[in-house]
Amino acid sequence: MKQNPKIMAFVLAGGEGRRLRPLTAEQAKPAVRFAGDYRIMDFALANLVNSAVSPIYVLAQYKPDSLLAHLRRAWCPHWPVRSLLPAAAQPYRGTGEAVHRNLELIARHRPDAVAVFAADHVYRMDVRQMARFHAAGDADVTVAAIPVPLAQACAFGVMAVRADGVIEAFQEKPAAPRAIPGHPRHAYASMGNYLFKPDALMALLGQAAECGGTDFGRDVLPALPGSAHRALAYDFASNEVPGLRDHEERAYWRDVGTLDALDAARRDAAGSRPRFDLRNRAWPLRPDLASGWREAAGSPRPMAVAA
Repeated sequence: MKQNPKIMAFVLAGGEGRRLRPLTAEQAKPAVRFAGDYRIMDFALANLVNSAVSPIYVLAQYKPDSLLAHLRRAWCPHWPVRSLLPAAAQPYRGTGEAVHRNLELIARHRPDAVAVFAADHVYRMDVRQMARFHAAGDADVTVAAIPVPLAQACAFGVMAVRADGVIEAFQEKPAAPRAIPGHPRHAYASMGNYLFKPDALMALLGQAAECGGTDFGRDVLPALPGSAHRALAYDFASNEVPGLRDHEERAYWRDVGTLDALDAARRDAAGSRPRFDLRNRAWPLRPDLASGWREAAGSPRPMAVAA
């Protein structure tokens, strides 16, 4: 991969979020308010934009009106928009199908790597560091992984890896998760963020579609071990972003899929010494709310939305 690779992104923002009802009764999970005027989806977008990823395509589905309105008000005015995709006539049946039906965008932009990121988690991440790991390991697929205590890993999709980071198996909410080599008390949980070589992504989605598969977590990723595609786990704990304060939790990441989890994350961001500080000026969360919003060196960062 090039020294400064071109990375395009698909942001999966179609989640119904049934466990967050009544907050998701009339809007998608990524559009739910987090704190003040921030929405859950702002975190994934900020990470991609601060990492100079371009272009970004937001794939929406479930009751997308408030999500699309938020994008057009808070995000799109701040750099040129090359395309605004029309609403699809039929809903996507899964995350894999959502990207599969938009593969022509990869041929149009000819990126060096394609990021496929979930829009419903709270965290900060420099995607360029993950991209360097992806390139150095000559990976076809790299999955962002967060170490979680072994006792809690049964609530996540877990990756069993070798000592060199190669993924050997995916375990969905396993009763006996495999520990990280050298770290017997922790397992790697998938964060729902992936980097692909473009050819590998197109091949994997094509193979899944032939078998009726429509979802990354259920159909695409479990087929990787034993295939011709090299898959690596990227340790999110190694990722560093600027501007963190001493009182903040390093490698903060939360899946806010339930009302209790969302409330807990909101508390983590509150107070004078929060575990996750929303006021980080070196890694701002929204262009319309932050002073000193950085432009990518040498080029604008367009975004498109697709319902």
